[in-house]
Amino acid sequence: MSAATISAPRPTDDELLARFRPVFERIGEHAAERERNRRLPYEEVRALRDAGFGAIRLPPEHGGLGASIPQLFLLLIELAAAESNLPQALRVHFSFAEELLSEPDSSRRRQWLSRIGSGALVGNAHSERGNPRGTFATTLRSADGKLLLNGTKFYSTGALFADYIVTFSTDGNGDIVRLVVDAGAPGVVREDDWRGFGQRLTASGTTRFTEVEVDPADIRHTLGPDESIPRHGFLQLVQLAGLAGIAHRASADTAEYVRRRKRTFSHGNADLVRDDPLVQQVVGRVDSAAHAARAIVLSAATALEAAAADPDDAELAGSADIAIYRAQVTVIDLVLGATTALFDVGGASIVDEELRLDRHWRNARTLAVHNPVIYKQRLVGDYVLNGTLPTLLPSVGTVDSKPPGDG
Repeated sequence: MSAATISAPRPTDDELLARFRPVFERIGEHAAERERNRRLPYEEVRALRDAGFGAIRLPPEHGGLGASIPQLFLLLIELAAAESNLPQALRVHFSFAEELLSEPDSSRRRQWLSRIGSGALVGNAHSERGNPRGTFATTLRSADGKLLLNGTKFYSTGALFADYIVTFSTDGNGDIVRLVVDAGAPGVVREDDWRGFGQRLTASGTTRFTEVEVDPADIRHTLGPDESIPRHGFLQLVQLAGLAGIAHRASADTAEYVRRRKRTFSHGNADLVRDDPLVQQVVGRVDSAAHAARAIVLSAATALEAAAADPDDAELAGSADIAIYRAQVTVIDLVLGATTALFDVGGASIVDEELRLDRHWRNARTLAVHNPVIYKQRLVGDYVLNGTLPTLLPSVGTVDSKPPGDG
C-alpha cells in the first residue's frame, strides 16, 4: 500500500467529522431496534454511500476526499460507535481501495477508482468450509470462450451491501486466483444466514456462484506471503476500530442509564445512583477503556500510514503489523472487560431486552475472535525475543477456514 497522491489540501479531522458525524448520529439512533428486529442496514449503507464515505481515501480527482489512513480509522471508530456492524461490512471495501491506491497508474486502476469514487462498494466471499489449508473448492473454468465461476462461500461479510465481490477460486491449472465479480451478475446468490450471536447485521452469510461469467480483466492475482502482510494488518485494524467504537458506545449508554436511574440499592452509598462512588468507579473504568482503545487504534494507524508511504520497505511493513498486533492483544482485553463491567452499575433492570446493552459484549466478543489473538501474541513475542518480522503462509487466507480479509 502506498499513500495516495493528494493534489488538493488534505481535509482536517474537524472538517471530516463535521461532514460525517451527522450521518453517523442518524445511523446510531435506531441501532438497538435494528438488532432486535434483525433489519440489515441497507438504508444506512446508502446514506454512507451518498455522503461519499466509501471514497474518503481516494484523491479528489477520483471523487474522494484525500483523507489519511489515521483519519479513515478515526471515522471508522466513530461509525462503529453508531453501528458496529458497518465498519466490518466495509472492511474489504477499504482494503480493496488501499490496494488500488498502491498500484501503478493503468487504465484498469483508473476504472476501479472511478467506480469507487462514484459510490461503488466492494464486499467479499472468501471462506469455504471443510477444505484443507491452501485449497479452494470454488473453480474457475473456461467454456466456449468464457470464464465461469462455480462454488459456495461462507462468511461473505458485506456482500449483500456490495456492488462487486472479491473472491478466491482455483483456476483450470490448479492455481489459486483472486478475482472480482459483479454482485448483480446472473448466477450470483447472496443469503443472510449468518448465525453468530454478535455482529448480526454485517450480511456475513453465504454466497453461491453458479456458472457466473467473469471478465478476464478482473482476475487479479494470488497474494503471496510478503505482499499480503500490509493488507492483513489493515484488515485487522478495521476490526480493532470496531472494538474501540463499541467501547465508546458502551460508555455512553452506561452513563445514560445511570443518569436516568432513580432506584438505588439498600447497600448503596448515595440516594442517587449517579452519586454512588462505586458506580462512578465502574463508569470511569468503562470510559477509560474506551479512550485507551481509541488512542491505541489511532497510534497503530499512524504506523500503517508510515508503512504505506514506502510499500517496498519490508521493515516498515513488518513494524506496522507488529504495532497492529500489539494493539489487538491490548484492545480486545480492554473492550471485553469494559463491556462486561458495565452491568455492575445496575440490578436486574440493566439486562432488559429493550436496552440491548448485551449487544456491546456480544458484538465485541464476535469481533475479537476474528484472526485469533493467540497467534498474534506469539508473533509479538517472537519479534521481541528474536527480531522476527511477521509473515503469512504462501497459501494465504485459509487458516481455520477464515482467510485474512474475511469475517
